[in-house]
Amino acid sequence: MSILTKNKILEEIKKGRIKIYPFDPNQIGPGSIDFTLGNHFRIFKIPNQPIKITEETDSKDFTKEIVISQKNPLILRPKETVLGITREKLSLSPDLCGWIEGRSRFARIGLAVHVSAGFIQPGTSNHQVLEITNLSSYSLVLVPGVKICQIVIERSEGKAIYRGRFKNQNRP
Repeated sequence: MSILTKNKILEEIKKGRIKIYPFDPNQIGPGSIDFTLGNHFRIFKIPNQPIKITEETDSKDFTKEIVISQKNPLILRPKETVLGITREKLSLSPDLCGWIEGRSRFARIGLAVHVSAGFIQPGTSNHQVLEITNLSSYSLVLVPGVKICQIVIERSEGKAIYRGRFKNQNRP
């Protein structure tokens, strides 16, 4: 497996093997693509409520969806986790996969964009859910449209298409 650099990402986009909507070529860096924060979130209904971890556990049972805006952003308190989503939809060919990574400018102030599920399966076609956590001791204000994460694209050995539980997601 190899990480695609800017010129290879642009080649794959031109061939239609990577699709990003909406697409802004200025979001492509030397080895990743910046994605922006959408305005839909899932927040926990009752903080500190015990949640039993089983194969049937579904975050929707413990969260509610909210919509934020530039004028009404989300305040993320210290040690709080919310589910957000990227504004962009990403579609990958069956021999490409990826990783969601944070941006260092935000990590340096304690913002993590994924808790542990940063892998993007081959053949994915959806918006990327972000498990956003405030690791700092002060509140952080989340504003939609900010370049919040970066996607690193890798070439896979073999081909596969993601058909799992979260295919076609467009809400967190």
